[in-house]
Amino acid sequence: MTTFPPVPGLDGLITLSRREGVDIRPTLLRVLTDLYVQTPSHTLDEEQQFVALTSRLIDEVDDATRAAVRARLSIYAGTPPEILAKLTSRAPAPVRPAAPQPQGEATDAPPLTMQPHEASELNDMFFRADAHERLEILRNLERTPLKAAPRIDARRTARAIAALEQMALDADLLGFTAELAEVLILPVRIAQRIVEDQGGEPLACAMKAIDMPGETFQRVLLFLDPELGASVSRVYTLARLYDSLSERMGLVMLAAWRGTTLAGRARHRPVLYDDERQRARPAASQPRPTVQPAFTPLPARQPNRG
Repeated sequence: MTTFPPVPGLDGLITLSRREGVDIRPTLLRVLTDLYVQTPSHTLDEEQQFVALTSRLIDEVDDATRAAVRARLSIYAGTPPEILAKLTSRAPAPVRPAAPQPQGEATDAPPLTMQPHEASELNDMFFRADAHERLEILRNLERTPLKAAPRIDARRTARAIAALEQMALDADLLGFTAELAEVLILPVRIAQRIVEDQGGEPLACAMKAIDMPGETFQRVLLFLDPELGASVSRVYTLARLYDSLSERMGLVMLAAWRGTTLAGRARHRPVLYDDERQRARPAASQPRPTVQPAFTPLPARQPNRG
């Protein structure tokens, strides 16, 4: 269990930071969140402490920090419901008696569209995680309120599945990556990261997003990467993982990959020629000097001596 470090004089600490001109509330909220999600479960005291510390901070931090924290907690199974509700909607909901819920039945939460920075946070967290942590993230995606990407047209996925299988049989890694990028509407660099990931979980999510049959996915594993195909245990493990994944898990990860692309564009907005023209100060118009033609004297006429 993770015991949160005491934060004595929290009010005084925040007041001091304001007076010194450095706002530590975003950093503090991120640190508390990171500490909380490090373990899969918490005692009642730890949960109450986390709620007490973070409830105030959520209302006082910037949107980017709140979005990053929401992305982390929305896929964590032990997030207190009141904190998740606070992150989902900052507007206070009217208080009314709640209808009794049958034991074990989850309440339906409204879909939560991922913002680009949230998608980037989820994407980075997933690729940094080890195999066990990735499995936990994928399990939590099934019940997270994060909105999944729209289902891809079945005719398009059918053509892509056939093409991807043939390219895997031919060990055509470049063609496989390009086809995957096209069907998922992703940049090639992200598709390449999915295909070349050593764990194989991103590839499983991508194939589930296009509803590739399980036996086809096994053939892809066997032939696409000779090193992976030579390991019977890894192929078997990934095949079992694939059977346990739902289409929603794949589509939520697809939404994260697409959102990451938007986040990257926002961070690295290219400088266009028109931007330079608009930012440049108009130079004062200078009168163009009139070019006078050079004077060339005519040759003197010779006297007629005829």
